[in-house]
Amino acid sequence: MEPNTIPTPRPAATVMLLRDGDEGMEVFMVVRHQQSDVHAGALVFPGGRVDPEDYDLAVDPAVFPARGELDARMAALRVAAVRETFEECGVLLARARGEQALVSAARLRDIEAAHRAPMMRGERSFGAILAAEDLVLAAESMVYFANWITPERSTKRFDTHFFLASAPPDQVALHDGYEAVDSVWITPGTALDRAAAGTYELRFPTRMNLQKVGRQRVSAAAMGAARASGVVSVMSKPERDAEGKRYIRIPLEAGYGGELFEAPGP
Repeated sequence: MEPNTIPTPRPAATVMLLRDGDEGMEVFMVVRHQQSDVHAGALVFPGGRVDPEDYDLAVDPAVFPARGELDARMAALRVAAVRETFEECGVLLARARGEQALVSAARLRDIEAAHRAPMMRGERSFGAILAAEDLVLAAESMVYFANWITPERSTKRFDTHFFLASAPPDQVALHDGYEAVDSVWITPGTALDRAAAGTYELRFPTRMNLQKVGRQRVSAAAMGAARASGVVSVMSKPERDAEGKRYIRIPLEAGYGGELFEAPGP
């Protein structure tokens, strides 16, 4: 990177899959491979960067009939969110053309058997899978939740958009074994407690979004609260107090319950 050159953040999408368990609302999370180029070893939500094909699919009414008034950029983020969720944990937020229900577990097993390995090897695109199976995206089932932009001081930057989605009850979420090496359904509070105990590594945006979604006890309430509130973009800024203690500042209006938070780590 040339001196004084700030990298442009790459658009990315992340899905916080939710379900209701005996101990309250749970979110699906994966542990990134230690060799991953982004968030290596960290506990994160499934997601990744927007691919060029996502923009093409976003404006194709045969694939995204429920696009409505979404602009092409926001529609592409939702396509990426659906694709990454399928790639990373085998959950497919799509339905057969002309049907209302999402693909069943049995149908999904057939789709995975036929397409997921070639997709992971880069031999088959997501668009080709949708066309071969005559599927349309159910992107309207996701709720826009948050937007975090990597600070300007970073050499690798992302403009990451977070979505909430109710996990299809008969689909099984499981890490892909490539980018993610483990996975867990976990309540937000338990994830935060285990991170504090050193069991998991949580990056600051992940921690903050767990705290925010964890204000609700059931998934319907979490998605309802997200629908009712706007999304304010967050680009955190480091600060130190007079004693040298490290803090992170974010916009108060972003809705995380404050604007100055103690920085993680030593």
